Amino acid sequence: MALTIQERLKDLRVERGLTLEQLAGETGLSKSALGSYESEDYKDISHHAINRLADFYGVTADYLLARTETKRHPNAELSDLHLSDEMIELLKSKRVDTALLCELATHPDFTKLLADIQIYVEGIASMQIQNLNTWVDVARAEIMEKYQTTEQDKTMYLLQSAHVEEGDYFRSRVHKDMDGILEDIRNAHVGRNDGAPKTSVAEELRQDLEEVAAFEGSRAEQLLLVFCKQTKLRYNKLTEEEKQALMRIMQKSELMKSPISQRGRKK
Repeated sequence: MALTIQERLKDLRVERGLTLEQLAGETGLSKSALGSYESEDYKDISHHAINRLADFYGVTADYLLARTETKRHPNAELSDLHLSDEMIELLKSKRVDTALLCELATHPDFTKLLADIQIYVEGIASMQIQNLNTWVDVARAEIMEKYQTTEQDKTMYLLQSAHVEEGDYFRSRVHKDMDGILEDIRNAHVGRNDGAPKTSVAEELRQDLEEVAAFEGSRAEQLLLVFCKQTKLRYNKLTEEEKQALMRIMQKSELMKSPISQRGRKK
């Protein structure tokens, strides 16, 4: 999933190691405006601010507006990318998460992963591994002849286990490379909108109900708070007029006809 406008702006600022105050000083935009651009209740960002921030960060305005994943090369020639027709069709088909694919390919260890895959696929190390196994076999035969040992001897078992299986060796290397890359990408996604929530739905509901139970107000106000929790509205951001309007609508709910249980409350 592509990053939101808020996430892009915050990521670019954090990459530069800047606070909102420092960014305001660098761009001439107000700290409050910059903060609002990165907040959850983000609204529109002005044309002037988009251009100013795009110039400052050295990225395209379309990237800031989440219209493209390309930061600095909006007009790159397709031929320069050396992609096959099949790869281009795959990327255009949207069958793969191209943002995740880019994270994978731009990871510092991706070239090592690709090199290990290439060595195995093209058989580059096959001859060296075969030579190593042949040397082990020769050493084992010489020991058996000199000391009249059998295949069941511990030393013979040890030499036999020294054989390198090319497929197992490279599968292990590739697995290790990929594990490290995926762990880094997973950690980078923690807390982002496209990442898994830190708490389960059941846990969030439990926390919401506990907060509602401790809320001092009428039944209508409690139900309104539950509604706000479930719809991600900020109760304390609603005006009194908005609260009253919502509560008038809620009067039609069947829930309003059920009395609040007093069990467990202090008299």
